[in-house]
Amino acid sequence: MGRLPIRASSGHNGAVSTLAQFVTGPWHLVARFFTSLPPTPPTVDDEIWADDHLLASERTLWVQLSNQDRRHSVGVARRFAGFREGATRPEIAGALLHDVGKIECRLGTFGRVAATLVGPRTERFALYHDHEDIGARLAEDAGSDPVTVELLEEAGPAYEVLKQCDF
Repeated sequence: MGRLPIRASSGHNGAVSTLAQFVTGPWHLVARFFTSLPPTPPTVDDEIWADDHLLASERTLWVQLSNQDRRHSVGVARRFAGFREGATRPEIAGALLHDVGKIECRLGTFGRVAATLVGPRTERFALYHDHEDIGARLAEDAGSDPVTVELLEEAGPAYEVLKQCDF
């Protein structure tokens, strides 16, 4: 990976600015840790935006994520939608649901840090490490579009963009 210019609305007359973000290495993990501490839910605008891109059955999955995970997923999905011109609803749903498999591991921030550091040594840590496959299964069971499921499986033409936006 490396640096990826991400287009994001600046909020001033619809102007678009270019942001360069590091998405690899320890700084990404440190930043992710500190942003995952506050239990603040997503904003109302973010909730509405997510609702516009999720099927009812997908929303049922998405709301099971922690507030921190939902905030993160909206950020990833908004970057994805801004960077991938013509992103479809199923692709944006995939970005919103990219971490939904983590609901089965039932680990909080500190448990996830431990799982990242020591690997899949326990059943819950193994579930955390397999969250992509679990999420794809959950989305498929919920009737998601095959494009959405494919993104959760870390595959398909849009996956590289999703991976770059996941920070």
